[in-house]
Amino acid sequence: MNFEQMLAKATQLEGCTVSIAGAADVEVIRAVKLATDHGLSRFILIGDAREIKRLCDAEAIAETDIDILHVKGEAEIAKRATMAVRNGEADVLMKGMVATSTFMKAVLSRESGLRTSRTLSHVALFQIPNRDRLIGVTDAAIHIAPSLEEKVEIIHNAVGAMRDIGYELPKVAAIGAVEVVNPQMAATTDAALLTQMNRRGQIKGCVVDGPLALDNAVDMAAAKQKGIDSDVAGQADLLLVPYIEVGNVLYKSIMYFAEASVAAIVVGASAPVVLTSRADTAEAKLYSLAFALLHAKN
Repeated sequence: MNFEQMLAKATQLEGCTVSIAGAADVEVIRAVKLATDHGLSRFILIGDAREIKRLCDAEAIAETDIDILHVKGEAEIAKRATMAVRNGEADVLMKGMVATSTFMKAVLSRESGLRTSRTLSHVALFQIPNRDRLIGVTDAAIHIAPSLEEKVEIIHNAVGAMRDIGYELPKVAAIGAVEVVNPQMAATTDAALLTQMNRRGQIKGCVVDGPLALDNAVDMAAAKQKGIDSDVAGQADLLLVPYIEVGNVLYKSIMYFAEASVAAIVVGASAPVVLTSRADTAEAKLYSLAFALLHAKN
């Protein structure tokens, strides 16, 4: 699976609509243009209507592919965009030019948001040059120091999203600094417990193994050198990080050192949420939209 295959699969979906909070942004509108050119989705664009219209005209976006709603103030923009999803007008919510804290407050609102009983978590997919398949990382954006119970929910969320794009039985590596259990390193003890929970059927739909250091999670030669006999080692589809610092550094290292392409969404709400960075390209936003729509529709 690569991003082009994922995008092609998403374009086969029918009746998709995306609600964007704060759409008056060049890169956001370029992503909308790419998406409409691919026949991926319709869009509800919320924010400064005059500026959104100007940007859409500059990109020659067909009026039949968009609805523009004029709303003032970041909080109201985020609320209206979220309500569009809550009310069934749209399948996916996307953050544009609004502050992340304001946006997530709208998502988590009990009265008008997308909150459920599930834990929210972030899932990123990377297409790394010279690697033959996508690899996922979770959670690099929301949970600071997740508990064992939260890690179970994070795995559940990410595995569901990956299964929706075509991974029948994702291989999950619980990452630590070392590949052996050290009682003084909570990441390794949690990883061992998650592995055992998976073997006992408490975590379903995937294969979990850990602790695994990053090298022996993604490189078969490294795994063999360490003598690790595992269905996951050397061929992980998803990397579960123990803390946000690990996830954040890994995410940015893959982006800046490996020059990877990324697609990222937040799952666990009543609908997928595209929470991209303002620095993300229109192409990255397009792939994130494809990821989110496949998760929403499957």
